[in-house]
Amino acid sequence: MKVVIVGGVAGGATAAARIRRLDERAEIVVFERSGYVSYANCGLPYYIGGVIGSPDALTLQTPESFFTRFRVDMRVRHEVTALHPGKKTVCVKNLDTGETFEESYDKLILSPGAKPTRPRLPGMDVPRLFTLRTVEDTFQIKEYIQKNRPRSAILAGGGFIGLELAENLRELGMEVTIVQRPRQLMNPFDPDMAAFIHSEVRRHGIKLALGRTVEGFEERNGGVDVLLKDERPLHADMVVLAIGVTPDTALAGDAGLKLGVKGSIVVNDRMETSVPDIYAVGDAVQVKHYVTGEDAVISLAGPANKQGRIAADNVCGGDSRYLGSQGSSVIKVFDLTAASTGINETNAKKAGLATDKVILSPMDHAGYYPGGRVMTMKVVFERGTYRLLGAQIIGYQGVDKRIDVLAAAIHAGLKATQLKDLDLAYAPPYSSAKDPVNMAGFMVDNIAEGVLKQWHLEDASSLPRDGSVTLLDVRTVGEYSRGHMEGFQNIPVDELRERLEELEPGKPAYLICQSGLRSYIACRILAGYGFEAYNFSGGFRFYDAVINDRRLIERATACGMDQ
Repeated sequence: MKVVIVGGVAGGATAAARIRRLDERAEIVVFERSGYVSYANCGLPYYIGGVIGSPDALTLQTPESFFTRFRVDMRVRHEVTALHPGKKTVCVKNLDTGETFEESYDKLILSPGAKPTRPRLPGMDVPRLFTLRTVEDTFQIKEYIQKNRPRSAILAGGGFIGLELAENLRELGMEVTIVQRPRQLMNPFDPDMAAFIHSEVRRHGIKLALGRTVEGFEERNGGVDVLLKDERPLHADMVVLAIGVTPDTALAGDAGLKLGVKGSIVVNDRMETSVPDIYAVGDAVQVKHYVTGEDAVISLAGPANKQGRIAADNVCGGDSRYLGSQGSSVIKVFDLTAASTGINETNAKKAGLATDKVILSPMDHAGYYPGGRVMTMKVVFERGTYRLLGAQIIGYQGVDKRIDVLAAAIHAGLKATQLKDLDLAYAPPYSSAKDPVNMAGFMVDNIAEGVLKQWHLEDASSLPRDGSVTLLDVRTVGEYSRGHMEGFQNIPVDELRERLEELEPGKPAYLICQSGLRSYIACRILAGYGFEAYNFSGGFRFYDAVINDRRLIERATACGMDQ
């Protein structure tokens, strides 16, 4: 059996190694357009910033090491220019010599990945305008910085690569601005959770120009002007375009393979395309979202590697199935860690799902053990069924641990109420006897049992301030004096029982505290005395962070200034 693989990075390299482990006699040929195989895309910004010191650390394998270990013919700087499914051949061009030839196959695996999205804008050929996708891109940016010592950079786009590169350029001492059309960074997060990411990058001196439309680029004064719609240009010594990636599927389309969302290659759960004996994996393929069941393109390294293994199994006569992509991800943002899994509240509503959520601010480990830090968790579930839909966590420690537990729970089909039943490891340096994931489950279970009634940030502006409802802040007098919601009176929770006469019976009560815990206790006190009480989800800490972020964005938009 002869297998040809187009693309030798995550999915392609994984498939090649797996085929060899399953079939010692298979002939395996991999064509990779760049000069490198099996490299770590996610590590590229950290090499530019000097966190990863050696360029050799970016490549997990070389063509030589791959051949030595697996006897796979890895041909770098070879671009596949056409597919001929009818005669089972591919056309290949050696980019070093210009030679072209045809290569036959019995099975073909396409792993072309994705390419940086390059909109049709004026000035896309400006020399100081870069993209970051390959090792070669990385070396080009690194060399430019070392030779020219730029003092400022603009990143067009605030996704994973944009945010990671912004941090690394800032650590090099550069003035960094992120500009993009969406009014938030990191779309896997809801806008309220993204507020914590915004705060962290601002705290480290990065400017945010959100809600701006880039209309082109111009060279000026030895740098680049980023032209904005209806606003003055932004200027920097260099610009990196990081507005996303597009499936690199021109070859597949020209060969008649069925294409789907964003031009991605349509595959079944065996990673088979619409053409017999041709498989496709990685960032170029359309998958089913594990939570919604909808068609999606999810460009992440984990799914690409799994798909490569599955395609290899099936090429070798097996019957492996890909169950869908859940979108689990994590990113370092200076001192913060931000992670998500499943779908966020915004996308759940777009999908027509009836959603509910709990927002909590637990410590990453036992409060009495030194060094504990608060994290912010948002768990989204389906109203009525309590099906887990997704989760987002932002904090300093223990975030990755909790998001992985929640990702596993979603994959296993657990209901949000069942999070309370998980038997999770506890020792004071690592967790609490009631782990944050358990706490989320307790909260959802209380909602299911009618013990907890909530109100949310989106309800704040519509709450009547005419005295028809009771608005109560149960924090201490000192906390209240440092900031509170308009119209809320202050009765500390520990004084509530003795001051019940200050509240009018029969009126619904809307409560808030710093994190949501004390106000929940107050709600239970009031319920015991016949009040209908609602607890604010997230607490004043959450409210204050989100509202301050919105004000900064709105002020910057109104003034035409960077934040």
